[in-house]
Amino acid sequence: MPSCSRGRTTGVPGRKVCSTRPEPRSPRRGPPGRMTTYDEMRDRRTDEMTVTLADVAARAQVSPATVSRVLNGNYPVAASTRDRVLRAVDELDYVLNGPASALAAATSDLVGILVNDIADPFFGIMASAIQSEIGGPGGRAGGERLAVVCNTGGSPERELTYLTLLQRQRAAAVVLTGGAVEDEPHASAVASKLRRLGEAGTRVVLCGRPPAPDTSAIALTFDNRGGGRELTEHLLGLGHRRLGYIAGPEERTTTRHRLEGHREALAAAGVEEDPRWTVHGPYDRRAGYEATLELLRRDPSLTAVVAANDSVALGACAALRDSGLRIPDDVSVAGFDDLPFSIDVVPSLTTVRLPLAEAGARAGRIAMGREEPPPGGIATVRGELMVRGSSGAPRTSSDETRTAGAAQQSAAGEA
Repeated sequence: MPSCSRGRTTGVPGRKVCSTRPEPRSPRRGPPGRMTTYDEMRDRRTDEMTVTLADVAARAQVSPATVSRVLNGNYPVAASTRDRVLRAVDELDYVLNGPASALAAATSDLVGILVNDIADPFFGIMASAIQSEIGGPGGRAGGERLAVVCNTGGSPERELTYLTLLQRQRAAAVVLTGGAVEDEPHASAVASKLRRLGEAGTRVVLCGRPPAPDTSAIALTFDNRGGGRELTEHLLGLGHRRLGYIAGPEERTTTRHRLEGHREALAAAGVEEDPRWTVHGPYDRRAGYEATLELLRRDPSLTAVVAANDSVALGACAALRDSGLRIPDDVSVAGFDDLPFSIDVVPSLTTVRLPLAEAGARAGRIAMGREEPPPGGIATVRGELMVRGSSGAPRTSSDETRTAGAAQQSAAGEA
């Protein structure tokens, strides 16, 4: 029989078959009574310093094959078993090998951008600027990177889920935008994820977010406290002493820092804050509208309203107009961020401008390794006070009776 240089024996004496396919590798034997799966072998070859598939199987009390089926999603598995496996994956921080292209390198061509709400211009501007710096040379396939925007909806659980998925995909970089949730267990879990990402070679950048201690993450943090202080100082300088404040969600660092700046300015001016003057709510227009009506109900004599951001300020302006009050003649309004619409509303909005696009672009360059990180890995991005038509001197005492009556009438109508 003619020889075949590419032949392989079939196990039948005297018979050889020509084939271009490689000889299948025989699985190595594991513990007595079972064979080591190919998934386990692959896991050991590519990630020997991490938890193995066999570890997950032992924790979930299932076979490695079942773990593989759950993670690959290619075979039906009972819901209770699936939940048990996924819980074990999360508890052990198991990293599933990503696409085949990622197996040959420390990281893939994927870049993750985490935002709270992509429909919010605050996050949309930053995400766009980050993505603009991600394209171009640097990746393996055609020199491009794939940017994926992960919308958490403000959910701490979704934030952790996306970080886990990006870790499994061996992302080249991850950029987290916006404030952090002030919850110790969640903060600890996020820090653990960021450390694991950094150890795997992923560049992590925080944009508009406080630093994450004991991680390798680079932080470009907004000076929300300083901006909040400067904004309130402006209103105090105009003569306002009764200022309502519409704060964001209580669990967010951005909320706390901006409110702290506001309170620092009041204290420095000797103005005692009334607890009735602060209302918390989401960072959206509707929250601003409802919170303003509540502030007017609590204290109709307020002469200024400071909003957590520009979207909230829009709602505040609408509530004041619907209450028969003029801006700024009766009540001044101030926002924060200087989003694109802020200069076009009537009257134009006094606010603090944050360089969102510039900060996002810088975060993108650092994430791609095209710009050196700031000294110490932390840089403070300061805002700029933009004084416009929505803020003015407080009304005179002769106007207070008329204004208070209009506010009370509106509040009664809402009731």
